[in-house]
Amino acid sequence: MDTNPLVIEEIDAGSELIRRFQEYMPVEAAFWLNPSEEGRWALYIVSPKMDVANYDRGFPEILRLVHEMETPYIDPFQVRLVGSDDPLAKAAVELNRKYPGPMPTRFRGKNFGGDPVEEVYVYPAKQLSPVG
Repeated sequence: MDTNPLVIEEIDAGSELIRRFQEYMPVEAAFWLNPSEEGRWALYIVSPKMDVANYDRGFPEILRLVHEMETPYIDPFQVRLVGSDDPLAKAAVELNRKYPGPMPTRFRGKNFGGDPVEEVYVYPAKQLSPVG
């Protein structure tokens, strides 16, 4: 049972961070993930331009944006930047392909992209910048 629910303020803060980050780098998918083991939500931002070579530039931008937002609802250290080839990223993109509407998708399965999860909240693809 999920004892640490994702609240609307966190969802909204994540949405704002994603919107701002899209000005820096294209975003292909974004989602909150609550892993089975830890029980602490993390915000994943997926970009086809993110890889090991430029992570050192992407994360400082996250730090800057969160600081600029001045919100208690998102901690920059709960944000994960991943590339399109990450298994979790692929699972989120596939979920958005399967459910392409304007609403977010909640996934409550046991396995997401090969990882055991309690729940995943996937922002709708329509909310993200065009990639390609």
